Amino acid sequence: MRKVATAIFLMLFVVSAGVLVAPGEAAAQFRQFKGRIDKINDKQVIVDNRKGDKVKFNKVDDTAVEGEGKTAWEELKKGDWVMVDWKFIDKPRKAYKVQVIPPEPDKAEDM
Repeated sequence: MRKVATAIFLMLFVVSAGVLVAPGEAAAQFRQFKGRIDKINDKQVIVDNRKGDKVKFNKVDDTAVEGEGKTAWEELKKGDWVMVDWKFIDKPRKAYKVQVIPPEPDKAEDM
């Protein structure tokens, strides 16, 4: 009887530990921020989403750059439209992937 109780306790412990670890894994998922590059230097980029948010991302050693014929951080320039992949848990924010996208039309011009 004691072996059965111990086995049940261990199974419940493993399941409980899995439930506690799973939210941490979910929190580490990538987020995306889309906007136009406002400022950029060798170590960071500030992206303006044109809705009042300007967000700074730090470059990491393996930051990937792709899209619109650009493949390196050094090719990015002010005014480029980008989609930045980052993790919500990072403080400060880190740019893991920067995808250059076609420019979005200015909504003020459409009116």
